[in-house]
Amino acid sequence: MNNSVSEQSFYIESDEEEERDEENGLSKEGGGGGGGGDDDGNESDSSASSAENRHQNRPSSYNTSWPQSYRQSIDLYSSVPSPSIGFLGSTPLSKLSNSFLSSSALTRRHTPEILSDVAKPLLPEQVEEPPQRRSSHALLPPLPRKASVRKDEKPSKGAAHELPTSRQSSYGQAVVNGMNVLCGVGILSTPYAAKEGGWAGISILIVFAVLSYYTGILLRYCLDSQPGLETYPDIGQAAFGTLGRIAISIVLYVELYACCVEYIILESDNLSSQFPHAHLSLGGYNLDSHHLFALMTALAVLPTVWLRDLSVLSYISAGGVVASILVVLCLFWAGLVDKVGFHAKSTTTLNLSTLPVAIGLYGYCYSGHAVFPNIYTSMAKPSQYPSVLLTSFAICTVMYAGVAILGYLMFGEQTQSQFTLNMPQDSVASKIAVWTTVVNPFTKYALTMSPVAMSLEELIPSSHVKSYAYAILIRTALVISTLIVALSIPFFGLVMSLIGSLLTMLVTLILPCACFLSIMKGKVTRFQAAFCGLIIIVGVISSAFGTYSALSKIIEELGKKGL
Repeated sequence: MNNSVSEQSFYIESDEEEERDEENGLSKEGGGGGGGGDDDGNESDSSASSAENRHQNRPSSYNTSWPQSYRQSIDLYSSVPSPSIGFLGSTPLSKLSNSFLSSSALTRRHTPEILSDVAKPLLPEQVEEPPQRRSSHALLPPLPRKASVRKDEKPSKGAAHELPTSRQSSYGQAVVNGMNVLCGVGILSTPYAAKEGGWAGISILIVFAVLSYYTGILLRYCLDSQPGLETYPDIGQAAFGTLGRIAISIVLYVELYACCVEYIILESDNLSSQFPHAHLSLGGYNLDSHHLFALMTALAVLPTVWLRDLSVLSYISAGGVVASILVVLCLFWAGLVDKVGFHAKSTTTLNLSTLPVAIGLYGYCYSGHAVFPNIYTSMAKPSQYPSVLLTSFAICTVMYAGVAILGYLMFGEQTQSQFTLNMPQDSVASKIAVWTTVVNPFTKYALTMSPVAMSLEELIPSSHVKSYAYAILIRTALVISTLIVALSIPFFGLVMSLIGSLLTMLVTLILPCACFLSIMKGKVTRFQAAFCGLIIIVGVISSAFGTYSALSKIIEELGKKGL
């Protein structure tokens, strides 16, 4: 493997390198400053010199284009923190999250300042970089300082170029990260997908699992093709230039934004099922239970989006795997112990008319490719990545298939877009499942929206005074917009099918193959080229039929509701 974790120096320096840099810098300043000290001062005070260093220091220039906050934001969104590190001293994630609402530390212009704290949670305060030195980088993108690229130094083996909590993750931690990304709210809709596609449609789930696993491996080959590649946008830039980076980033961010819309619909559906008669009359407007709980959800998550410290949410959301398993166990308990009953006679073998909807739903189940490069580059033993991916996919696919089969057997043609809506309300298992489903999105909303917000904050003109207000405004606008979209299209299953067809097919099937063929051209075997071509064809056809079907169904449902 060409790129080990220690060799992939992106834009966040390691703990040891930063410590050496700051100690050397302070000693040089205290000693009156020799030639090296003068150079260091010039570099820190001159944007031109910094730009020159930036060119020399990096293995590539993939991180100079928008979005530069992708790596850190996705790590925060997806990684399961290491308990052996995260609670020592100051929590690294809290240091990172403190940045986005600070008037002097906002996204790309101030990321070096933020991440210097992130990289050294255990260093004594007196070693911290003087404020005047940091402020000189205000207009620069997140870059490693000089220490990370000294000519007589090499990146410390095992050092982290990103969040210490996600660096050097073990095999088990990587598997949990993979499962945490794959096994999300999509599992709630697999019985509905089985109903829409019939029993034969479940085979599509298996096919997508195999193809998605293969494209996940392709991303590894892309990352290893040249130094400096660490994220999905980096791969897009290596394959198709800056335009490819921007296009892929937009698709990834839209997918995250759409997930936040789904969270609000999910909360509204489940809470209104528990309190169907809840309503509120306000200024002549009468809000029914669906609208009321959607509004309450938006108001509840809004402060979490403003949070200066997302570390608590990150630790709680890491329990998403546990939450998914708990909900699955509750379904099995309701069916096998509480004996809700089975309705095998009301099921169908194949439903061609709504099969494209099922395709989108099954596709959504494997929408983790945006995070896979981060998981790979964070592993202590990157050679274990195929095994990590295989384990994550195998466990999640078994869970998906099991829930789809049991849920469809239990509820038949009455299966709703979330199986929690079908479960008997007087059952203890049902209550546990519903409230677990309700609580989980509250912890994930802010972490899911944060990458989108940070990417937009990068575009803010440099202004120390107004950065805080801009950050608040952007994040508030994003939450309000997801509420409006959720109220306008309140169809959880159909929106999920649309996301799976339109976006996930691109991210999971089409783009990995296209990037692989572009980056590895001349080195691709005939089998790889043929198989990638086949996957692209499957992805395009699935995307076209699934998107058309989902949109048609949404328009039809809107017509019925008179919206």
